[in-house]
Amino acid sequence: MNGPSTHAARPFLAGRRLAGIGMHLTSLPGEHGIGDMGDCARAFIDQLVAMNIGVWQYLPLGPTAYGDSPYQPLSAFAGNANLVGLQPLVVDGLLQADQLEPLRSLATDYVDYGRLIPMKRALLGQAAEAFDRTATSAMKAEYDDFQHEAGPRWLDDYALFRVLKTAHGERPWPEWAPGFARRRPADLANARDRHRRAIEQTRITQFLFHRQWRALKTYAADRGVCLFGDMPIYIALDSADAWAQGELLKIDAAGRPSHVAGVPPDYFSEDGQLWGNPLYDWGHHRDTGYAWWVERLRHAAEQNDLVRIDHFRGFEAFWSVPFGATTARAGEWLPGPGDALFEAVERALGKLRIVAEDLGVITPEVDALRERHGIPGMVVLQFEVGEAGFDAGKIAENAVCYTGTHDNDTTLGWFRGTGDDTRSAQDIALHRQRALAVTGGQPETIHLDMLQLALSSPAAIALAPMQDLLGLGSEARLNRPGTTQDNWRWRMRPGAVTPALVEQVGAMVSAASRAS
Repeated sequence: MNGPSTHAARPFLAGRRLAGIGMHLTSLPGEHGIGDMGDCARAFIDQLVAMNIGVWQYLPLGPTAYGDSPYQPLSAFAGNANLVGLQPLVVDGLLQADQLEPLRSLATDYVDYGRLIPMKRALLGQAAEAFDRTATSAMKAEYDDFQHEAGPRWLDDYALFRVLKTAHGERPWPEWAPGFARRRPADLANARDRHRRAIEQTRITQFLFHRQWRALKTYAADRGVCLFGDMPIYIALDSADAWAQGELLKIDAAGRPSHVAGVPPDYFSEDGQLWGNPLYDWGHHRDTGYAWWVERLRHAAEQNDLVRIDHFRGFEAFWSVPFGATTARAGEWLPGPGDALFEAVERALGKLRIVAEDLGVITPEVDALRERHGIPGMVVLQFEVGEAGFDAGKIAENAVCYTGTHDNDTTLGWFRGTGDDTRSAQDIALHRQRALAVTGGQPETIHLDMLQLALSSPAAIALAPMQDLLGLGSEARLNRPGTTQDNWRWRMRPGAVTPALVEQVGAMVSAASRAS
């Protein structure tokens, strides 16, 4: 095998200056208990256009399970059924408007997953039941095409997995009856026959997700908005992929991993983060020419205009923690696939439009891997402005500059400091002082002052979470890494984006020469 090229590839963001907003679909305002791909998503795109924002970043779109985390999806390819818009199903004749009324009793400023999921699952089941009776011939032809394309790639396995998981009380697949956990052909054939109707409903629901997302992507493209997705580097053990293709991972026949993923102690946790995902068998991936990764990144490229790969540094070296450890402290760094993976994918798919989440313990080798392939990295101002000598003017052009991310506190919460903060009181005070000095701003406007700093930087994309535009505090934080309670629930209130805010942000973006 030839060694890695010593010349960096030309960055695909070269010469671009755009502004972006981070906002997961679940956080969109609406009257059906959760943000979705329907009217609320289109309304948000219209608001972005009015603010001269050209990039919308959101979290992974896969189906969630326990903990509701988008980073532990039940499939690397399937869509989250909770994001299917219900109003479009009324327009399509698959539901009646009065069927949606019970959802109006749900909270509007946070997602009540416990109440939402059974209600929405029942409605989607009813829509799937109505599909044969009421769908147009054109829609049925689309469904046939979807099955033909997605069936052998991922849909067949996911539909059976999803139904068997429900049949086993939603328990992880290693806890299923042995015949199903170990995929004995006779047991799977019997399951396909016994659960035929439920499997078909799952397939139809995935088609509805695919159809609505394709329409939303077209809507965004027609208005000049780039859809910026997110992809976890690891897959969940309790996923259709791990169940159907265990050879991808370092797990035994019973689904037990020897080691799991995480990161060593960092800004977010003194004990590190113990994610618990099974590790890849990189030898198998190498021997198959990284075929699964080619398909995964092909799917991501079809779904999104731009994709951030979470924990990019794991491709150079990854933190391996013995299974059963109670913290991530006991791990060790092991070599990842490096250039070979990206070279294989680029041969198959061409130049990748990806961004590396290169936060945390980053070595020169990680930077070199990213730069050889022209992949933009990330700069998070909450991590940087408190450092002595920080100069936003020296941020690389081939980068995405964030005020904060979904894992950070809001900028206002970070500035004030909270009981959840891992920084000392002394550090919080120092960071406040330096943030004000670097931005030239005031405590009451620090959220917009940090946005202005990002906009003024050389970075190709300057991006802030929606909470920062709204000037919200820690109560609006979306995720607290290392915890499993009360995450992924925040929603923007209806009417929060006022005409005055639209005018103010639009002027800031235009003045920074970032108008889309």
